Order: sequence, then structure tokens, then C-alpha cells
Amino acid sequence: MVLQVVEPITTEAWNTTGLHLHRKSLTHATFYWGHKTEILFPGWPDSSSSMYALALMLVFVLAVLVEFLGNCKLIEPGASRVATGLFKTALHSVRAGLAYMVILAIMSFNGGVFIAAILGHAVGFLLFGSRVFKKSGGSGSDSQKS
Repeated sequence: MVLQVVEPITTEAWNTTGLHLHRKSLTHATFYWGHKTEILFPGWPDSSSSMYALALMLVFVLAVLVEFLGNCKLIEPGASRVATGLFKTALHSVRAGLAYMVILAIMSFNGGVFIAAILGHAVGFLLFGSRVFKKSGGSGSDSQKS
């Protein structure tokens, strides 16, 4: 594993008054390790180790939620087709939004965030997608799925 030191890159922008501004920002094009990063929002989690740990937990929980929403069965048999369709559409939209937040967090190129997302998806699938914690229904063909 090669550790890479990344120097701040000066970015140029024009503000609304037409003045030319210079701003130093940390941008990474490769994975790196460390708690000094920005995840999802500017200035967050700053350079605090405890806030970085909180950010990793947030990414982990978001990934678990994505797996939960992808594998939950909340529709009652016999429900209205229109209501079922609208509910499934809303659930899918929320799941997609959370999944995109996980993707945006990974785009910080921080190795800890990447591992937190992968572990969150793995734990979420183990809990909600696999048959490990589900009671067997007695149907022979159903127990062979997954």
C-alpha cells in the first residue's frame, strides 16, 4: 500500500459580484486514510476524530437502511393496486436517495468511509436480505432461495 500526500489545490471561481476568488480545498483522486476529510457537507466532520467516527457511523447506518428498504415486505396481501404502487414508488424513491447519499460519501475517497459503507451493506444484507435470521415458512421451494 502506498500512502500519498496530497497538497491542497487552489481552485478559482467567480462570485456574484464578478470578483475573482481563490480558495484552497482538499480534493483527492485516489483513496486515502485519515480523519481530516469532508463527507457529504462542507466542513463536516472537520478535523475532529470524534466527528469523523460519527460520520463513519452515519454512513454505516445509511447503508444498513438501504438494505432494509430494499428487502422489507410491508405490503399486505389484498391491498389496493394503486395504493400499493404509490407506496412502493415512495419506498423506492427514499431508498434511491439514501443509496445516492452513501455513494456521495464514498466519493470523498476516504478509505474509512468506503469500509463503513461496505460493512453497512454487508450487515444490512445479513440481517434483512439473507435467510439467516428468518423463520422458515415450511415451503420447500422457498427455503432454497437466496
